[in-house]
Amino acid sequence: MNIYIGNLNFNLVEDELKEIFEEYGEVTSVRIITDKFSGRSKGFGFVEMANASEANVAIENLNGADIGGRNIKVSVAQEKQERSERPDRGDRRSFNRRRD
Repeated sequence: MNIYIGNLNFNLVEDELKEIFEEYGEVTSVRIITDKFSGRSKGFGFVEMANASEANVAIENLNGADIGGRNIKVSVAQEKQERSERPDRGDRRSFNRRRD
């Protein structure tokens, strides 16, 4: 089961996040999302757990928990939508662009 974790401390590293979730079961992967230019954490990430029932217990116990001075938000991760499925965002033209 893929789990979303939000409101992470920006200094938290993947190994620390893995340790926290391993208390509830087998963790198969951990990924903290970083800014592609600065490399700095964006404050959220994903943990994949092998067993759904263990993942649900982790979600229940860790949602709202204080980790590194921040109350993290933990939930089942939603599938990423394809761009074509996203709602129309209207006219994306720049205000500085010339319009003929």
